[in-house]
Amino acid sequence: MNGIVVINKPNGITSHDVVDRIRRKFRMKRVGHAGTLDPLATGVLVLLLGKSTKLFDRFVDFDKAYRATMILGTKTISADTEGEIIETKAFSHITEGQIKEVFERFQGDIEQLPPMVSAVKIGGKKLYEMARKGVNIERKPRNVRIDRLDIEEIDFPDVRFYMECSKGTYVRQLADDVGDALGCGACISQIQRTKVGPFNIEEAVTIEDLNEDHIRDWTD
Repeated sequence: MNGIVVINKPNGITSHDVVDRIRRKFRMKRVGHAGTLDPLATGVLVLLLGKSTKLFDRFVDFDKAYRATMILGTKTISADTEGEIIETKAFSHITEGQIKEVFERFQGDIEQLPPMVSAVKIGGKKLYEMARKGVNIERKPRNVRIDRLDIEEIDFPDVRFYMECSKGTYVRQLADDVGDALGCGACISQIQRTKVGPFNIEEAVTIEDLNEDHIRDWTD
């Protein structure tokens, strides 16, 4: 069995958990994913089956799109609501105009520091593995690209937004950076990946509903 499937990953499990479930479902060993989603994140997760696992490099460079919600006034160690709170600050003085102005600064080519909870490897070690041990590793900013960054709703302290970006762009780090720029701090409470390259959330299937009819041929 070879090909790809587009999964709508649920909240609360890792991308590797999804891979394990698909291995058991189809009783096969060669299953991999093309782009990690952490437990907090939901949405499009592309899985490669059988011989298609060799095509990983074709998928990993795809641009991506997300819908997310950030909470103003709370800064955490992981830049999301699952991490330990570092600081809380007042946000009542922040205006919608200020938020929109700061969001505009982060469009285009920017530098972004990979978060400690990311899967980026430094010295052969994944950052999130070091973070779990309480170790903070010095990181260098990386060049990323944000093609579109739209505020969809502001309902203080929540700011809901949509983002289209290059690979390697971290939504939680964007929220952390926006919060710092506003002076009140911020963190992510919800992330949904809506698109990976040509694959979008409308065509994604749940793990429970997945069957062999959803496997696409993508072996050449």
